[in-house]
Order: sequence, then structure tokens, then C-alpha cells
Amino acid sequence: MAPISVFAAGKTSLITGGASGVGLAVAQLCRKHGMRVSIADNNAEYLAKAKETLGSKDVETYEIDASKLDQWASLKAKVGKVDFLMLNAGIGLKGSWGDSDYFHKARRLFLDSRFFRNYIFDTNFFGVVNGLNTFVPVLQSQDEPSTIVITGSKQGITNPPGNVAYNASKSAVKTIAEHLNFDLKDTKTSVHLLVPGWTFTGLSGNTPGSNKEKPAGAWAAEQVADYLYKKMEQEKFYIICPDNDVTEETDKKRMMWSVGDIINERQPLSRWRKEYKDEAAKWMDQQKL
Repeated sequence: MAPISVFAAGKTSLITGGASGVGLAVAQLCRKHGMRVSIADNNAEYLAKAKETLGSKDVETYEIDASKLDQWASLKAKVGKVDFLMLNAGIGLKGSWGDSDYFHKARRLFLDSRFFRNYIFDTNFFGVVNGLNTFVPVLQSQDEPSTIVITGSKQGITNPPGNVAYNASKSAVKTIAEHLNFDLKDTKTSVHLLVPGWTFTGLSGNTPGSNKEKPAGAWAAEQVADYLYKKMEQEKFYIICPDNDVTEETDKKRMMWSVGDIINERQPLSRWRKEYKDEAAKWMDQQKL
């Protein structure tokens, strides 16, 4: 059956990082198809707002830290059967070499009258690993088709300079998703890697309740959810979203040039190096896909 068969009345979705942004948009897509929705997030305030947005019928919210494996066990006991699993929780920041906190501690947040630290690899990478190790056996024990969507990033593919810890975490997520897709290829579980483009979410200032205007070049989170559905309908694994500034063709050219660093024995990240600037620009302009 096509992967989109999971979008049906009576099916259950579980979405981490589901209280805002792309996660919430996909939760809305699930509700549109009559699915039961469980969203997990570490922000109680955003979870409450999300439940207002989605409505209380067939919607459950859970406050968890995706990086904590013991909290996944508790979540599994509460949610039970899952047909659509989206591992979307993630954080972003910038830092520099010599700053251990950049690699180990993403940022100190103040939420719901509590201080706590988010950890970039624990959240972006192990938040995915924890979810898979908890729920893949559940999905495989079910007789019905199921779907797993893992949210990656273009920065984990083209690897632009300036945010090495984030890029590395998302590169690892891409690898995990590719292996999972291969390992489950002969089962009833489909696996997809969702890679949004520039999207107007909390990472770009659009937190729940914000009145900030969407930049013209960015997509709305709802556009990403619709694109996910379209590509799942086509049974695609790599779901690389364009935005209003960057086309699908441009994305593909950038990825091809990046791989070319290895094939052509150039220096890494050559697209951003002065000595390759003109060559890269000319290649991008002349390359036809």
C-alpha cells in the first residue's frame, strides 16, 4: 500500500516537536484526515496552544524531553499503537571551536518557570535514535502498514560553514534515516527523510503567539506539510523541500557540487572558498538537470 494510506480516520500519529512549526502543521494534516494525534514537546505552554489549535477531540499532548530515553518508555506506555511516527524535535544554535557548551549544551532556556539545558546532539540525534529504538519494534509487531518520517536539514547535506555542531547532528540523522529505510524495505513500514527549506518556524522567530511577519523567501510550515504528503504519495524517501528563494533545481546543483568535492579531490566546502568561487558559480549556471 502507498505510504499515504496511514492518513486515514482511526489511525494514530505521534509527532515529536509537534507543538509548533512543521510538527504542528503535520499534526493539522493528520487531523484533516481524521487521525488521532499525539504530540510530544518539551514546552508545556506551546503544547497548550497546540491543543487549542487542533481541538481537544482525538488529540493528546505529552511534555517530554526527546533526549531522555526513560521518558520515551513512559510515552510508549501512554500512546500505545502508532501508525504514523514523526521524529521532528530539534534545536539550533551557533558557536565556535573551543566552546564545549556549543557541542554539548545548545542553550539555556527558561520555560514554564524552570531553567534547563537543551543538548544539541542529545536532542537532534539521540532524540531520533531514542524514538526509533522505542517505537520501531512496536511498528514491526503490527500487521498494518505504518510510516516513519524523520526531519533532517539541508545543512546536514550541503554542510555550509558556520554551524558545525548542528550540521554534524543533522548529517548523522540523514545516515540513520537512510539505514532505517534500507533495513525496513521488506516490511510494512515506510521511512522518509523530510528536509525542509527555509521555513518560518520557531527557529526563525515564529514562536507560538508571535506576530512576526513571514519573510517573503520562506515557506509557511503548512506548505512543508503539504509537500510531505505529495512526496509520500509518490513514495519518495528523500523529501527535499524548496522555498520561495531556492528551487528544487538549485538544491540539486548544490548537492552535486558538494559531492564533487570528494570526486574531484577539491578542498572541502569549496563552494564557500575564494579560490573556487568563480568556478562554482559558472558550474551552477551552466549545469542542466
